[in-house]
Amino acid sequence: MDNINISGAKVYGYIGPDIPGLGRFPLSETLIVSWIVMLIITLLCIYLTHNMKVEKISRRQALAEWLVEAANKFVIGNMGPGFAYFVPFVAALFSLSVFSNLIGLLGVRSPTADLNTEAGWAIVVFVIITAQKIKAGGFGGYLLGFTKPIPLLTPFNVLSELSTPISMACRHFGNILSGIVINGLIYAALATASSELFGLIPGVVGKVLSTIPILDVGIPAILSFYFDWFTGVMQAYIFCMLTTMYIANAAEG
Repeated sequence: MDNINISGAKVYGYIGPDIPGLGRFPLSETLIVSWIVMLIITLLCIYLTHNMKVEKISRRQALAEWLVEAANKFVIGNMGPGFAYFVPFVAALFSLSVFSNLIGLLGVRSPTADLNTEAGWAIVVFVIITAQKIKAGGFGGYLLGFTKPIPLLTPFNVLSELSTPISMACRHFGNILSGIVINGLIYAALATASSELFGLIPGVVGKVLSTIPILDVGIPAILSFYFDWFTGVMQAYIFCMLTTMYIANAAEG
């Protein structure tokens, strides 16, 4: 399958038939890795919930129950008991975010390094927020809310409403992408420093050692723990925290 570049995105080919007016659907690296992430989460859920018992539970089942309790505490603690039905959604969102962030450790490009991924999540959250506002005050009340406190501020209120999904998506995307860029710069800088430093050694030994990025061993791994593990989990937590807060506030009217 030939590699194709569309708008700077790496695309491996096309799937599906030609659709008049729409063209063919590109199979991008982000899409492939996202499917892999969803497959990993699905298999993990099947593994954790397989052969569950009431008594003498296994460590696997204990872990599954702890994860469910943690999700319940997080959602109900931030939104209240009346929003318990959002637990599966928030848990799925958190799982997707964490695994998408951490899969970059396996050498593939993280789906969250593509703004389209976070934008999709943010649009879904924005639709839920809007639905909660309409449910709380009716469609007329929702539209009327843009004119408060004075009608003159209506354009600014509309912009403020639209900025919610944009800020959520860009915040998550920016932090993940910045970590990838910083790690890449550190690797390149250490490789150059290693070549220059060991190149000072005279003779064949210096020539051989200068071709080996010795300084790339150790230091990037420590920094990767922060940028990939800590930042990845933290950004997933922040995204879900904002999701629960926005939805709960919208439901209050």
